[in-house]
Amino acid sequence: MLFQLAWRNLWRNPKRTLILLTAVVIGVWAMIVIGALMRGISSQMLRHGIATLTGHVQIHAPGYRADPVVENSIPAAAPVTARLAALLPAGTRWAPRIRVAAIAGNARHSAGVTLVGIDPAAEKGVSFIGAAVTEGAYLPSEGEGGLLIGRALADRFGTGLGKKLVLMSQDSERGIASRAFRITGLFRAELEATEKEFVFVTLPEAAAMLKLGAGISEISLLLPSDGLASEAADRLRQSLAGEALEISTWQELLPMIRGVLELYDGVIFVWFLVIFIAMGFGIVNTFLMAVLERLREFGLLKALGMRPSGIVGQVLAESLLLLLTGQALGSAFGFLSYRGLARNGIDLSAVAEGLEYVGMTRIIFPVLLPRDVATANLVVFLLGLLVSLYPAVKAGRVTPVQALSSV
Repeated sequence: MLFQLAWRNLWRNPKRTLILLTAVVIGVWAMIVIGALMRGISSQMLRHGIATLTGHVQIHAPGYRADPVVENSIPAAAPVTARLAALLPAGTRWAPRIRVAAIAGNARHSAGVTLVGIDPAAEKGVSFIGAAVTEGAYLPSEGEGGLLIGRALADRFGTGLGKKLVLMSQDSERGIASRAFRITGLFRAELEATEKEFVFVTLPEAAAMLKLGAGISEISLLLPSDGLASEAADRLRQSLAGEALEISTWQELLPMIRGVLELYDGVIFVWFLVIFIAMGFGIVNTFLMAVLERLREFGLLKALGMRPSGIVGQVLAESLLLLLTGQALGSAFGFLSYRGLARNGIDLSAVAEGLEYVGMTRIIFPVLLPRDVATANLVVFLLGLLVSLYPAVKAGRVTPVQALSSV
């Protein structure tokens, strides 16, 4: 009976109820949609960072991260990679690489790049390059491979498929290594800066050019889940303790992205509170007005023997029904908006250059986490009832004498 009376009381003034219901719906919808966009930005930054030759865990020789030169190389990959399958979760993939700073040039242009020697078959399942070639061909697993460069770098140099590019770097004997490679493929990346930074050759050709023999710069590992990185790194450190190796997780390799992820957790919760504070003032004001308009009614109920707790419960029941209805509608509209945005994403190509400075991609796809939806609804529900207590307690303290004097 309490909730039946509360529902009828809400619709005694339909206009006021609809205005307040709209505020709750918009508040919940905004929490869900903006939260999903923030999660999408951070998720894409992490996905792009891991795919761009980082992986979840990397193995280096000591000192390589501080000074990535050929002298700080792992002498041989085979003794290490042979032990990885027994140490890592099922589904983990890994790829050995040679990665050094180099200069790329042709007859008219030159620029600093990162020369990456890869095992084409192993690299396909670990980084972006396996699926990024849009013109020409990917590097072959055997034989003479050629060179992969980014579309943006090709445009900058005025070059293309079939033409040659000279790469220069320091070799293991501290001499200048120089070799001309024929461009066999062009790749596209989510960020134009990636297309300008990396050039790829096969691992044997990079080793021959730099006189590294069986040496490599790093081994990159891609785990089945982002959350397994710390556990896998600890296991590798224990098992490879006798080797002169340095094990690093993506959190250590991508400190800016790790900071953004931690920041967004706090920002999303603060955003929820800001939205609710704006909405909470409306709830308090509306229910307080409703209480003041019904003083005579509450006084009559008191005179008929209703306890103050019963009046408080009636006002809270009205607030509860309003909040639950608003949450249901707001969550439904939020989910529909998410589905619509997730289909094609939000294209920010017009400001792509500015976005690249912070590692954001051209198109943002929202990510909806169940815990964000639950948090948004929990914040609205608990704080909504809390701010409704003031008008409810005020109604419970009304006496029949006060009610008569207000007539």
